[in-house]
Amino acid sequence: MKKLYIAIMAMSMALPSMAQETYENMKIAAEDLNGTARYVGMGGAMEALGADISTIGTNPAGVGLMRKSSISTSFGLVSQQDAQDFSSGNKTNMSFDQAGFVYSGFYGDDSWVNFAFNFHKSRNFDFILSAIDGLDEASQNKLTYAKAKNGLLYETVGDGTPDFNRPYVSCNQLDDIYSRNLNYDTRDNTWYYDNAWAYTLNRAHKGYVGEYDINLSGSSNGKVYWGFTVGIHDVRYRHYGEYTEQLEGYQLTVADDREITGQGYDIKAGVILRPIDQSGFRIGAYIHTPTWYSLTTANDTYVTDGSMTVDAHETYKFKLYTPWKFGLSVGHTVGSMLALGATYEYADYGSLDTRYVTGSYLDWYGDYRDESESDKVMNRHTEQTLKGVSTLKLGAELKPVPEMAVRLGYNYVSPMYNKNGFKDGSLDSDASYYSSATDYTNWDATHRITCGLGYNLGNVNLSLAYQYSTTKGDFYPFMSYVDNDFAADDNLCKSVEVNNKRHQVLFTLGYTF
Repeated sequence: MKKLYIAIMAMSMALPSMAQETYENMKIAAEDLNGTARYVGMGGAMEALGADISTIGTNPAGVGLMRKSSISTSFGLVSQQDAQDFSSGNKTNMSFDQAGFVYSGFYGDDSWVNFAFNFHKSRNFDFILSAIDGLDEASQNKLTYAKAKNGLLYETVGDGTPDFNRPYVSCNQLDDIYSRNLNYDTRDNTWYYDNAWAYTLNRAHKGYVGEYDINLSGSSNGKVYWGFTVGIHDVRYRHYGEYTEQLEGYQLTVADDREITGQGYDIKAGVILRPIDQSGFRIGAYIHTPTWYSLTTANDTYVTDGSMTVDAHETYKFKLYTPWKFGLSVGHTVGSMLALGATYEYADYGSLDTRYVTGSYLDWYGDYRDESESDKVMNRHTEQTLKGVSTLKLGAELKPVPEMAVRLGYNYVSPMYNKNGFKDGSLDSDASYYSSATDYTNWDATHRITCGLGYNLGNVNLSLAYQYSTTKGDFYPFMSYVDNDFAADDNLCKSVEVNNKRHQVLFTLGYTF
């Protein structure tokens, strides 16, 4: 079996309930360090120091420390180190990162209320993933063979012939393409597979999650600062990738074009306390609800051997609820010359709730709303694959002269993936059914180093920041399979190290009045 030899069949798989898979969901749930150049330059460690509009999305009470109204906007460049441009993906891109305003209304010497609105890009998806390695008697289509051997693909008729019109939910789009066109031979009613000796993957990710925050904050007696933020999240994600295996006598390429769009919302609340009179020491605490996402994903996937092409197309809705987030912070100022901050955040990504849509109803306002239920099978997989994540942020700002500021920062984000986690394509879950890719990456810890400069020209303030972030990961082209009865049917692949080293230059222009 050296070519796609069965007649071309376009796949159309449809179920009434739908959800998304753990590794794809984490692309939406994770967040970057981004905002104003001052915030980024200090490593984001301003949740107790406050007085910057970017704290609207972390500790809303930070906006309550602002005593004057202001407007600001931020933009810059993001560049990926050690990457090669692929398809429509470029390793260096312009980015519009933040725009907002604060209106400060005074109600006394030590008590006031502020209103603020801010947009910031909480997730920048611009990233090119490349991986290449050898394979030893393994292949993507051999995984489909293993699933067929274990009865995970299709219902069968009396003589054991698979009924391609009745797939199980553990049969994904690639399984269906391979089964119809490569793995199953109708001439002798037998399942086959082809081994591969090497693979190459290139994938360009693009898009963003834009967060629009509305904030009410203020101060009580100059000792207690409080704040509430309602956030609206706009998801615009797309990737295009080509995965090619070198098989026995030919090569096979899977091209996958997927997009995820939708909206979500969350609520954040926080407080900052100044426990010691005449001291610049502050303590902050905050909590974020889950972000309740309603999303739509669509893919256009094809498999080709160079002479024949088979397509698959799917569009469906699903819901995703991110975990609760908790934060504690401390800050201290020495006169108007030095500010020091530290923040600790925790979120249990193992509790990520993947949900499938069960139906719709008409609300009081005449709008249709989706009803949903948790995908219990996928959520168990998520709990085993993802972990609680701790984020430590440290930052400092020094003003050698009143008009000028020098900033430094550092972040450590603990690993969110279990090293033994894998994308399980055998799950009895609708999320597996609609998958169009088998690869996955278990990313390790993230380190961020930041620095920046600021300068005030009367009411105008200018800030420049630089951020370097690095994350290593273990890439796998597909899950491994061990056949306890017949070792020749083992389908094992080892990991290859990949990395995401990113440079960001960010500029903020602000005006205070």
